[in-house]
Amino acid sequence: MDYTHYKKQLEERKLEIEERLLEQGRYGLERGFASDVASGELSQYDNHPADSGTELYEREKDIALLGHLKEELSDIQYSLKKMENGTYGICEKTGRPIDPERLEALPTARTVAEASPNQSISTDRPAEEDVLEDMEDSYGRQPSHPHFNEENAYERVAAFNESSMVYDGSSLMDSEEGVGYVEDFESFVGTDMNGYTGPDNVAFQRNEHYEKFMDEADELEQ
Repeated sequence: MDYTHYKKQLEERKLEIEERLLEQGRYGLERGFASDVASGELSQYDNHPADSGTELYEREKDIALLGHLKEELSDIQYSLKKMENGTYGICEKTGRPIDPERLEALPTARTVAEASPNQSISTDRPAEEDVLEDMEDSYGRQPSHPHFNEENAYERVAAFNESSMVYDGSSLMDSEEGVGYVEDFESFVGTDMNGYTGPDNVAFQRNEHYEKFMDEADELEQ
């Protein structure tokens, strides 16, 4: 089989990767993290931790991008060498010819699709998904179900937190309706989509929370 078309694709991609690595200086990873060129700072001593954290995130992203390019370049070089040896297009596990459609999509393929090592799907999912699925099985997928409310969802998922992010007095939660708010009046005072534009544009929602608030106020006056 004539693999000239695939060889041209591989050589063009190889040249593109090499030029990118050269132009970008391997994503600047040859310089130290704390250098003035890499971070834009003469010293890291007086930097806020968030600034250093942002720089560290960008550096980790550059490491990942460089790793992907180096891996792809290695696969291309390996495939070109197999072309020279006359073993390109032959599955390394089964010895069968690799389908042209697979080579068209992935010219560096070493095996047929059935023998590819990337067949398994990770089952390592967050524990919160099991909780939410259990709630859907119990209450259905509709949040309007009479036994489902926002408080239940939050409390069941938050139970997996190793450290609490909720502090005493940070918010109020209506245990019956699952309505969260910081101040009492927020449950029945609203504005339009433009936010607060003056006292004349504040709307009072005459709901049960408002009635409850007014009743408590009357009791205090008496």
